[in-house]
Amino acid sequence: MRRPFALAAVGLAVTMFLAVPTQAAEKLRLALQKTGTTGWELAVVKAFDLDKEAGLELDVTELAAPEAGKIAIQGGSADVIVSDWLWVSRERAQGAKLTFYPYSSAIGAVMTKDATIRNVKDLVGKKLGVAGGPLDKSWLMLKAFALKSGVDLDRSATILYGAPPLIAEKAQQGEIDAALEFWNFAADLEAKGFTRAIELADVEKALGAKGDVVITGYVFDEAFAAKNRDALSRFFAMTKKAKELISTNDKAWAVAAQRIGPRGAATLEAYRKRYVAGVPKRAVKDEEADAAALYKALAEIGGEKLVGPARTLDAGVFYKGGESAH
Repeated sequence: MRRPFALAAVGLAVTMFLAVPTQAAEKLRLALQKTGTTGWELAVVKAFDLDKEAGLELDVTELAAPEAGKIAIQGGSADVIVSDWLWVSRERAQGAKLTFYPYSSAIGAVMTKDATIRNVKDLVGKKLGVAGGPLDKSWLMLKAFALKSGVDLDRSATILYGAPPLIAEKAQQGEIDAALEFWNFAADLEAKGFTRAIELADVEKALGAKGDVVITGYVFDEAFAAKNRDALSRFFAMTKKAKELISTNDKAWAVAAQRIGPRGAATLEAYRKRYVAGVPKRAVKDEEADAAALYKALAEIGGEKLVGPARTLDAGVFYKGGESAH
């Protein structure tokens, strides 16, 4: 007599179990440059289900230029972008509460096919193409480094500013003697027979850094970080896994390489080598100390136009809450 009741109870239990909702993934809104290496990592994240593993839903807006990301974070339409600590410090000096977590130390180099150019003194009397404008941080670091060697590049060399693709094209056409390029364009030129005459990583150390300094990082608002500390920690751990896969797993690299577009094997090899070299390997406090040393050098040569009113790196620039995930 009790059997039908027992079966009904079991049926009810099964129904109740099935009706229990699974925990929704937390959403992060990312605004990232379409051609950046973040695109490689997110492609690997999707291919290997790292976002599901982390319990995150990634709402990604791909941007044509880095400036669009800055507008997105300032306007509240994105939670996380990628930029540099110099910009974050300047924004903080003007009242914004942005903070920065290390993403990459990849930086460019002075590229040339001229065998006589091996150091900054060899640039005297030469035509140097500079990717970016007069306040580009790589250019200012190179200038500061040259001044330490007794060379004023503004006076002793012919400087041509331009967008990275234009400078790379001028170099390949032989219209300039050397090119100060961003890391990915430097990798392209490297695969085409150009020499890395002056490494910007060496310049950083000459200006006071103790290691390869993180240049770019994830940027977000302090208030957002306070409310979403756990989600951010899982995000950092997830992207760290993606970096490790790209570095060590050829299948993951194949996924990433699809984002680069048609390139020869030598170019892809150069890209991967430089990307892997740029993966952060140090504690945040060490990155912060080196950034502060570079900031001082940049402030001295670039002045308020570059760094804003603050003469030292703001203490809140580097986010400390994600250390355990890194």
